[in-house]
Amino acid sequence: MNVPETPNHNLSGMIESALVPLFIRAMESQRPDALIKDERAVALVWQMEYDFSRILTKIDDETRVALVLRSREFDRQARDFLARYPDAVVIHIGCGLDSRFERVDNGRVEWYDLDLPQLVELRRKYIGGEGTRYHLLAGSVLDRAWLDAASVQRQRPFLFLAEGVFMFFEQAQIKSVVLMLKEHFPGAELVLDAFSPFFVWANNRRVARTKIGARCHWGLKHGRDLESWSDGICLLDEWFPFRCPEPRLARIRWVRYIPLLAKTMGVFHYRLGKIAS
Repeated sequence: MNVPETPNHNLSGMIESALVPLFIRAMESQRPDALIKDERAVALVWQMEYDFSRILTKIDDETRVALVLRSREFDRQARDFLARYPDAVVIHIGCGLDSRFERVDNGRVEWYDLDLPQLVELRRKYIGGEGTRYHLLAGSVLDRAWLDAASVQRQRPFLFLAEGVFMFFEQAQIKSVVLMLKEHFPGAELVLDAFSPFFVWANNRRVARTKIGARCHWGLKHGRDLESWSDGICLLDEWFPFRCPEPRLARIRWVRYIPLLAKTMGVFHYRLGKIAS
């Protein structure tokens, strides 16, 4: 796709990093062999006053494919949960400018998009406001204020999605959030993605060199590491994009045979305790 070159918003590194996956989904959607279709992302790229062109030369093709596969896996996890619990509540932590609700809506889910006030403001400007079953929560996931709005639905099954979020927090902060979710929503499921410690190091070197994105602070060595944080946290499954038999990753197919590289980026699915009786 041709890329609009227009003046930048005055965005922090964290908010700017939310535009990278948006642009990648928009580019992917224009391909005849697209792994994900996100027409909303295409429209947003043309609407926003941001020079997306510099992203093209700063992120390699394989990383872009891996990020698309990651988004597709989060969509699959959401659809699978809603197939099991059609009337569930989904809270998308750090939603950025992702239109996942539009992609996976089953007509019954109650959906909350949660992000920093600046990003929620951008969502309202470019995507729109709330609907009957769609809600916006402005604030940090670290702030307990959003819990009141979500807790009114506590009798329903809950799924929490955190894509491209937790790696920017310190481990103590992430542990606090996970334990908070387990306490307030026992039996809820959580899907998050994480980088390996090696990839955190490599990403921070890339950010320092390219000035694209934000530094990471947390890496997950093994998916089961979170189970040690509290009784009842259970890893249900894990998935790694660089282990996928995707033809567009053929150039680096050898990576899958080296655990240090094959598991640099993963999506992890947990159950947080038992459903309260």
